[in-house]
Amino acid sequence: MVRHPDGRLKHALTWLNAPPDRLRRGPFRPDAFPSALRSTRLTSQLGIALGVAFLVCFLTGLISHLVQHPPRWFWWPSEPAGLYRFTQGLHVATGLATVPLLGAKLWSVYPRLFTWPPLKHAAERLSVVVLVAAALFQLVSGLLNVAHEYRPMPFFFTTAHYWAGWLVIGALLVHVGVQLPVVREALRSRAPRVRLSRGHGAPPVPDADRRQLLLTVGAAAGVITVATLGQTVRPLAAISALAPRRPGTGPQGLPVNRTAAAAGVRDAALDPGYRLTVTGFGRTVELSLADLAALPQHTTVLPIACVEGWSAVGTWSGVRLRDLAGLLGADEADLTGGEAEVESLQTAGRYRTSTVAGPHLADDRTLIALRLGGEPLAVDHGYPARLIAPNRPGVMQTKWLTRVTIRSLR
Repeated sequence: MVRHPDGRLKHALTWLNAPPDRLRRGPFRPDAFPSALRSTRLTSQLGIALGVAFLVCFLTGLISHLVQHPPRWFWWPSEPAGLYRFTQGLHVATGLATVPLLGAKLWSVYPRLFTWPPLKHAAERLSVVVLVAAALFQLVSGLLNVAHEYRPMPFFFTTAHYWAGWLVIGALLVHVGVQLPVVREALRSRAPRVRLSRGHGAPPVPDADRRQLLLTVGAAAGVITVATLGQTVRPLAAISALAPRRPGTGPQGLPVNRTAAAAGVRDAALDPGYRLTVTGFGRTVELSLADLAALPQHTTVLPIACVEGWSAVGTWSGVRLRDLAGLLGADEADLTGGEAEVESLQTAGRYRTSTVAGPHLADDRTLIALRLGGEPLAVDHGYPARLIAPNRPGVMQTKWLTRVTIRSLR
């Protein structure tokens, strides 16, 4: 039987406007998503909260990346000493708070994935897929990092997290640009809210119910934040049940991420023949542990602030880095306009060396620490000598020092 051309056209138009009968099941049923709580206003409000959280998380994460991998134009101060501790704690806190926000936002909009025809607004849907995939990658990888669990990630976390952050922000800006008129209208309009589900005949939902949903999501974000923030804010430690790190737990009251045994330096660190080589300005000085202890000693109270979100304060004693530079004949201008490269006894690893920029090199609180809490450093905390400087990530507070190279950049 041959179908009349008009019949074929009518059939094609019908198929474009509604799914064929054989597909009217599962998510394509007219009543597949009956919740009347979904609305463009609810989605807009969740989107604004999520966008703010992502923006704060991105900016604080960008700061952390620039501090660890500074380009030539970047400048990072040595004070306030707890600035990095604050920005990285805020980064992790906002990242964790996005978990319920993102879940609620996806719940509010996912019925739109099953609107008919499937190819309608394909470009918009593709951009949303990119945004959601990148956001989920950021959250999952960030949670694994906070938990100090890197085995499920067959890549270098820092690099992947950094570039995925740019992908999230780029996709978010595109999404905001497309949806801005809809969001503006949804937030301004006093007319009945447009539902995003496809159920029919459901009674209207009062705005109070949607506000209750928003309050529930906000409360979940707040509980997660309080339950983890104790690893940075010490007064909250007792109620931070979800915090993977306890800042007061570890040798000498401070946590340890990498032990001397794991770094393969235990024997070298405990060698009685240990020497710290200090070089620069055409001179080289080798100092034993006794030589370092004989130099003027200074004490400072500084936090260890980890990229994983935890931080803890210690009382450190040792030789000022600027005093070691003085042994080489460096003057004040050499310090403020110079830098020091410190090297660990570790023979491999991305963080076996770090660079101490001028503001930190000249700061009186930057020490080659020999003692913690009035006692010699534990070997896992960097014995016989380690770097401690204000306003730097813990990963750059190099342990088990073997060499310090000081140079002027003038």
